[in-house]
Amino acid sequence: MSDNCLFCKIARGDIPSKKVYEDEEVFAFHDINPVAPVHFMLIPKLHLSSLLEAEVEHAALLGKMLLLAPKLAREQGLESGFRTVINSGKGGGQEVFHLHIHIIGGGNIPPMVKRS
Repeated sequence: MSDNCLFCKIARGDIPSKKVYEDEEVFAFHDINPVAPVHFMLIPKLHLSSLLEAEVEHAALLGKMLLLAPKLAREQGLESGFRTVINSGKGGGQEVFHLHIHIIGGGNIPPMVKRS
């Protein structure tokens, strides 16, 4: 973990959060500015700045996170589906530079991209 990273501080418990899940490798918590009735983030405890930093040695961790996302989504009441978002790098809209998966659902979720 990084000393200066917001999400590392949340995973360590230095900053309070509304925890969804935790084990030795990952931490999930509700977004403080949700865009839908259910909006939480799943992060690795290992500090990776973004998906751009992921390497082959992170494959098992990334796979674990992707398999955990639907389990946690269902536990949060998202039985009919949900959206996952991973913003990667400044050009991808990433704001906190610690890899995280947004899990979003409930209510009317608009399309990601407007189609003409």
